[in-house]
Amino acid sequence: MNAKGYSARDERRLLDALGRGLLKEFPNPERSGCPGADVLKRIAYRTMPLNEAEKWLDHLGSCSPCYADFSEFRRAYEARRKRTLLAIAATILVVACIVGWFLLQRHNEVLVAQTALLDLRNRSLPRGTEPNPPEPPLVLNRAARHWIIYLPLGSTEGTYEIRIVADSGGLLLTATGEATLVSGIASLTVDVNLGSKNLGRCNLEIRKNTGEWNSFPLVMR
Repeated sequence: MNAKGYSARDERRLLDALGRGLLKEFPNPERSGCPGADVLKRIAYRTMPLNEAEKWLDHLGSCSPCYADFSEFRRAYEARRKRTLLAIAATILVVACIVGWFLLQRHNEVLVAQTALLDLRNRSLPRGTEPNPPEPPLVLNRAARHWIIYLPLGSTEGTYEIRIVADSGGLLLTATGEATLVSGIASLTVDVNLGSKNLGRCNLEIRKNTGEWNSFPLVMR
């Protein structure tokens, strides 16, 4: 305990002395021997060292006006202490909310960065023996691990296979997923892990069940 501190035992002694004064109710209209408001306030606010406060305990135990003044200071101290604790709690809550919001934003940013949308709705599918007309390649972030693929118009629900094939013909990745229809759009979701593969230019190939593969140029960055 420091020079100004009160232990639980010391505080009980102080409160017992003050309680006796309250019960006996000693009037002191002339305020004879009273220590003054500053001393009472320091005792109530616990800013007076206990060894200094002890000499006033007998007086506080036998002077109702001093006890009344002390009680007012004590109530003011407790009210201020509660306001301080509430302010600290509110500050901690605000900081926690800000930190939580920041972490949620970072989490959402990571999710967005790891999600890629491949829109094939306007991409041409081969008809008969006619080759597809030249089309610009799809561009995909290699860090994306969650792919949402809008399949070409006319595609149906069901199980689809996808694979990424290098220009040299090497198979780089395979995956499967279930396509569902939402507002007439066949949407296929797959999770992939490209690791540290250096892909560059390649082809995204898709087929339903064991049908024919449809190929789309792809650039991984």
